[in-house]
Amino acid sequence: MSRLADIAQHAGVSEATVSRVLNGRSGISDSTRNTVLTTLDVIGYERPVKLRGERPRLVGLVLPDLLNPIFPTFAEVVGGALVKKGFTPVLCTRTSRGVSEGDYVTMLLGQQVSGVIFAGGAYAQADADHEHYERLLQRRLPVVLINAAADDLGFSRVSTNDAAAVAKAHSHLRSLGHQRIGLLVGPLGHVPSQRKIQAFPGEPNLVERTILSLEGGAVAALQLIERGATGLICASDVLALGAIRGARSSGLAVPEDVSVIGYDDSALMTCVDPPLTTIRQPIEEIGQTAVALLEAQIAGSPLVSDEVLFDPELVLRRSTASVTHRAGER
Repeated sequence: MSRLADIAQHAGVSEATVSRVLNGRSGISDSTRNTVLTTLDVIGYERPVKLRGERPRLVGLVLPDLLNPIFPTFAEVVGGALVKKGFTPVLCTRTSRGVSEGDYVTMLLGQQVSGVIFAGGAYAQADADHEHYERLLQRRLPVVLINAAADDLGFSRVSTNDAAAVAKAHSHLRSLGHQRIGLLVGPLGHVPSQRKIQAFPGEPNLVERTILSLEGGAVAALQLIERGATGLICASDVLALGAIRGARSSGLAVPEDVSVIGYDDSALMTCVDPPLTTIRQPIEEIGQTAVALLEAQIAGSPLVSDEVLFDPELVLRRSTASVTHRAGER
């Protein structure tokens, strides 16, 4: 009974439904049956002997890494949604010295996956190698990309509205009295960063590109502070934490001397010092929509070519404050 309850809880169905599936009884829809069987595979229970010949439907979930806390959150949301739809998620994380995104595509095609969902992939870099995406297009495999992609790749896309994010962050800093506001974004060719730059209403010389890391954020923040910036909008929470480190290394306090806004609202941003004001991506909505679009393609529905955009939310914490007289004089 505890086993049935465990399976039922993970699958989101009743124990009676689990029992009917495991005993091969009729009266259960294919989608519900697939959900229960996939749940068995995911949580580690063996299928009954008569059901072991049925191969689970696999979907690749390709992420750049699990170090940035936003990506484990995406994995949890998307993976859970896939299981409830009767799919088995195959998590693939790229490594700098090992398996590339293209290598994972080759592996997933060999496993005859039903589709692939990408987050933070090479598609977000305009000058990256996109050959493996061409292979997916040639196979007509259902694919969904999460967050801004290079133009004309031909896949369904679900993204956070970068223009709305920058507008909300900039308006907040202006309301606190900041006149010189800087923007820290990713490297040249990074599509989400380019969208943020296009939406930025500040001075062009207060935009700084850098690598998306703590170190990159620290260096870029110091450069913008030297140009008189008292408020910083960062393209990720990791960049924002680096910006705080950079400000402190030059003897400045956050938020007394410099206000900092992140982007993502990834895990533990309430626990850093100071708790980070940030732009929250609607990860639950994005993940659920990505899975729904993929499921529709797998079922034979036409590809949704228009990008689906979700507005983010400004989350106020303690890394932003009214501009001080000392900061305004820099």
